[in-house]
Amino acid sequence: MMKAAYVTDPMRIVLRETQVPTPPDDGLVMAVKACGVCGSDLRRWREGAYAGSEDLIAGHEIAGVVTGVGSQVKDYQVGDFLAVAPDVHCGKCYYCEHGLYNLCDDLHLIGITPGYNGGFAESMVLTGEMLRGGIVHRAPGSMSFSQAALAEPLSSVLASHAEASTTLGDTVVVMGGGPIGCLHIAVAHARGARVILSEPSAVRRQIAGRFSPEWIFDPTTSNLVEEVRRVTNGRGADLALCANPVAATHTQAVELVRKRGKVVLFGGLPKASPMTTLDGNRLHYNEIRVLGAFSYHPSYHALALETIERGLINSEHMITHTFPLAEIDRAFQTAASGEALKVMVTID
Repeated sequence: MMKAAYVTDPMRIVLRETQVPTPPDDGLVMAVKACGVCGSDLRRWREGAYAGSEDLIAGHEIAGVVTGVGSQVKDYQVGDFLAVAPDVHCGKCYYCEHGLYNLCDDLHLIGITPGYNGGFAESMVLTGEMLRGGIVHRAPGSMSFSQAALAEPLSSVLASHAEASTTLGDTVVVMGGGPIGCLHIAVAHARGARVILSEPSAVRRQIAGRFSPEWIFDPTTSNLVEEVRRVTNGRGADLALCANPVAATHTQAVELVRKRGKVVLFGGLPKASPMTTLDGNRLHYNEIRVLGAFSYHPSYHALALETIERGLINSEHMITHTFPLAEIDRAFQTAASGEALKVMVTID
């Protein structure tokens, strides 16, 4: 038997005993060693299990070691150190045929889609479908399990900066100082940009300070648009990244970027309130580009592992709290408190 964590009622996640999985013929079993708590995990935790997910094991920022392989598996062996990301694409639809795997019409997500159990467990199965259409990479042996799990959230940040062409000399506004916002600061710096952080929480401003953004503003007490213009000689920012679920920041981002500036809508809005308001004339006359950002091509997961291994971002600054699986409820409470960046659940 093994232990696995299940979201049951709102703000309640419990450990249960369940059968240790056996590898399917075309898949493998992995002993999970680290799994990060993501914002999407927190949303499900706050709301409780939804229909069809009562038996779902969450967790999609995963690293572990292969403990069993199926008879048909030739590319993996017992002892392999793997980092796993959630996306499982079909490989057949229009978007997959054009290499846009994150936009797959039949996308499934490990730890999120019912039937695709995730990493908050002592062991998990990687099916043949996950190995063929998923995102699985060998992690460098010099890396810790928690660092390897951090590659998943970093992947989407790397992808959005590549799409926005962040470069030396840019001034980038990051709107939101949570875990993803801090990764945006680190990646923008790694690409040569200067960063303005906008964050209303004093606690998060303090925590984000360890990533050394050039300027930090509280948007509730400062006129952010004026401050951005002031530090950019009246021009405006080259890029604004909305790393939060707040529609008002979309409106503000359009106001504070320069002509031909870019706005990246990185954080999704609540499903019950998905509409946003943008100044159409400013977009038109200033040729401002607004980009959506969702997930990433699998190659960015491999790039994230390399980025962490080379020390281009400080993973020690990102991973602020670690809890054993036995304390997973406390891990979720800490992640929800706003006083942590990345919370990792580890399994010995």
